[in-house]
Amino acid sequence: MALTDFDRALIAATQGGLPLVARPYEAVGAMLGVSGEQVRQRLSSMLESGLIRRIGAVPNHYRLGYTANGMSVWDVEDDQVQALGQRIAKLPGVSHCYRRPRHLPEWPYNLFAMLHGTSRAAVEQQAQELATILGAACRGHDILYSTAILKKTGLRLKN
Repeated sequence: MALTDFDRALIAATQGGLPLVARPYEAVGAMLGVSGEQVRQRLSSMLESGLIRRIGAVPNHYRLGYTANGMSVWDVEDDQVQALGQRIAKLPGVSHCYRRPRHLPEWPYNLFAMLHGTSRAAVEQQAQELATILGAACRGHDILYSTAILKKTGLRLKN
């Protein structure tokens, strides 16, 4: 898909993130000389066409006081993982949740849920809540704690 000059300007204006203001699309539009509605419409078209996959917030959990961050991994019955994953994804301590293929025999886990807390005990309490929801469909789990902060970036254009 060929990018227009406006597409390139829009991507350049947003690749570092949307402005942290009450009306970010209007702020981007003001930088580009268009309305916030035009920004919204073009981003929506980019999403629909697959040019971009999502627009989302990426909080810095450490700056918010959540210093214990763990990816909980679960071995869940395949015929129940979709429905249970949707329930897990809605929980307040889960920032993202997704299904991944198993790699047997070394890696039996097929459901991942990132948990955030102010301590490992808090994360483990959240994991226990997940275990309760998953019930008998869950055959095992583990928590993989973060040891480094990875820089997350969005769409970038090469010059």
